[in-house]
Amino acid sequence: MTTAASPACIVCGGAESAGLYEGLLQCAACGYVFADVRLSDAEFHDLYKKGYFFGEEYQDYLKDKETLQKNFRLRLDELAPFLDPARHKRLFEIGCAYGFFLDAARPRFERVSGMDVAEDGVAHARSLGLDAASGDFLTRDFGSEKFDVVTMWDTIEHLKSPHLFLEKAAGLLLKGGLVAITTGDIESLNARVQKDKWRLIHPPTHAHYFSTRTLSKLLDRLGFEVVSAGHCGFYRSVDNAAYNIFTLRQKRPWIYDLIAKSGLGRLDFYLNLYDIMYVIARKK
Repeated sequence: MTTAASPACIVCGGAESAGLYEGLLQCAACGYVFADVRLSDAEFHDLYKKGYFFGEEYQDYLKDKETLQKNFRLRLDELAPFLDPARHKRLFEIGCAYGFFLDAARPRFERVSGMDVAEDGVAHARSLGLDAASGDFLTRDFGSEKFDVVTMWDTIEHLKSPHLFLEKAAGLLLKGGLVAITTGDIESLNARVQKDKWRLIHPPTHAHYFSTRTLSKLLDRLGFEVVSAGHCGFYRSVDNAAYNIFTLRQKRPWIYDLIAKSGLGRLDFYLNLYDIMYVIARKK
């Protein structure tokens, strides 16, 4: 494929990229993959209005709360061995959506708070008594406030400038603080076999495609030491899985309607395709 000049790679600073799949470019130096999209900050934010959670990406995010919280409890359990109760007391979540993770995390920390561009989601989180704010994390003034843990659950791939989010998170963390991230692994076996049909390739909402290698490289450059890098499974409700497959992808909503009417949608299942990575890094 033709190699061309492009904006500097956010991982290694390289200036050359080549087409990987339609709509995706890959850094010629380090292999980091990103979507060839040119959206303003406002246009990025507009992607995550209420419709994203009700009809566009999820059939009904609130209805899926129980299944989603199963995933968040799994993430907490995997994070727990790296937490020191004496020093990791204040947690901040980037991309807190409707507050389901913060709600699950409350019993484990002295303070939990978060932020999201989804105003409807933040309003729901606040109705649960959570400290959640809407707006742009990059422009928010935190003053002298510091945190011990920053989490980004399936969020980094959605951001316009993920390196700037991590850079700011590093500034908000005390030395020894942790950042915990889940996102798709573009170098996983499943992604390499599926190629451009991999289920996690859908720009512009997924704009960045890291691997364990490239995400670790970026974290190291920003002052973090990776202490854990692996792959994690997840729970999915039959309802949400069927909606994504039959309504959004195959455009056969009648099959989804049959499943919904049968009552099977209330069930959920666990799956690990080893293509979602879970990376924990400590601020140096």
